[in-house]
Amino acid sequence: MPEILVVEWIREKFVAIVSDLDERGRRRWAGTEARSLGWGGVAAVAQATGMSDRTIRTGIQELDDPDAAPSNRQRRQGGGRRSREVEQPELIGALEALVESGTRGDPCSPLRWTCKSTRTLARELARRKYRVSSTKVGQLLRAQGYSLQANRKTIEGQQHPDRDAQFEHINKRVGAFLRTRQPAISIDTKKKESLGNMKNKGSVYRPKGNPTKVTTHDFPDRKLGKAVPYGVYDIALNEAGVSIGVSHDTAEFAVMAINRWWKRMGAKRHPAARRLLITADCGGSNSPRTRLWRWALQSFANRTGLKIELCHYPPGTSKWNKIEHRLFCHITRNWQGVPLETHEVVVNLIGSTKTEEGLEVHAWLDRGQYEKSKKISEDQLAEVRIKRDKFHGEWNYQILPHD
Repeated sequence: MPEILVVEWIREKFVAIVSDLDERGRRRWAGTEARSLGWGGVAAVAQATGMSDRTIRTGIQELDDPDAAPSNRQRRQGGGRRSREVEQPELIGALEALVESGTRGDPCSPLRWTCKSTRTLARELARRKYRVSSTKVGQLLRAQGYSLQANRKTIEGQQHPDRDAQFEHINKRVGAFLRTRQPAISIDTKKKESLGNMKNKGSVYRPKGNPTKVTTHDFPDRKLGKAVPYGVYDIALNEAGVSIGVSHDTAEFAVMAINRWWKRMGAKRHPAARRLLITADCGGSNSPRTRLWRWALQSFANRTGLKIELCHYPPGTSKWNKIEHRLFCHITRNWQGVPLETHEVVVNLIGSTKTEEGLEVHAWLDRGQYEKSKKISEDQLAEVRIKRDKFHGEWNYQILPHD
C-alpha cells in the first residue's frame, strides 16, 4: 500500500476513536498501529495523528511490558511537562509582589493603581520575562490562599469616647418607656429612589428566557420624579408606618411623617400615651443641629400634647439604629428585582412587606412640597421648649408642649 494511503487510513481511524480515548489509551493505540505496520510504522502514525514519535514508542514499550506503567495513572511518576512555577522558581514571588504592591511590591509598579485581574497580572509578568498564562495566574493565586473578595465595611474610624455610654443610655431609655407602656419609635429616611422602568437590584422568578425588560440607562425622569421613604418603626409592637414623599427630605417632612404615623397608628395603639421616645441618627433631616427639626417637633408636641424625648445615635453609628435592620432591609428584600415605576408601586411594595417574626408595615403617599433650606428665625427658635439632658444634651433632650 502506498505510504500516503497508509497515513490517510490511519488518520481516519484515529479521528473516529480519539474522542473515546484518554491519554494512555491514545498512546497505546498509536503503539499498536505502529507495531502492526512494522518498519516505518512509528513515522507513519506520527504523521497521521500529530503525536510525537517518542510518545508512540512509549506506547509500544507499555504494550510489551504492561506493568511498566501503573494502572491508576495516565503517565509515570514525574512524567509530562514541568509546571511553570517549577520551571521559573521566582514566578510565585513576583506574582505576590504584584498583588500586594501596596505593602511588599515596588511602589512605582505600573499595577500600583490598576485593577489586578489575572489577565493584567499575566501581561505584567510577561513584560518581566516570565512565561505564564492568565489561567495559570488564577491557579497560582488560589494555591497561595488568594480569592476574589469585595471591600468590607469594618473600620469604624475614630470613635467618640462616649459612644458606648450613649448606646447604654438609649437602651435604658427604651427599656424604661417599654416598661411603662409608653411608645418608643425608631426613625430614619431610606435611600431615595428614582422612579421609572429602571433596573432594580435582585432577581425574581419569571418564565425562562423572558426577563423583565428595563431601560439601558438609569437616567432620572423629571416627570416621574423620585420616591423618598421616611420610616417610623414602633419598637414594642414591631410595626411601622412609612411616608413616601415626592419632594425633598427636610426636617419638616420628617416630622410630618411622625405626625402621620401618630394620627393613623400611634394614637390608636397607645391610647394612654403621655410621652413619646424617638431614637434617630445624628444626620440628615432629623439632625439635632437643625433649627427646623426642633421647631417642627415643637409644633407636633403642641398638637398632640405629648412630651417628646429624643435620643440620637453618635455620628458614624447610624447602622445601629433599629429601623435599619428591622424595617429597611426587609423593604429592600421585598421589592428586589421589581422596577419602581410609579409612586403607587412603591407604596404597594412597602405596604406589603412582612416577616415571619410578625412585622407589619403601612405605607402612605405624601404629596406635600417641602421647601429646602427653610429658615427659622431667632424668635421662632425661642418658642421651642427644649430641656437638655445632663449627659450629652446635644444628643439627649426633650421637647415639651405648650400648655
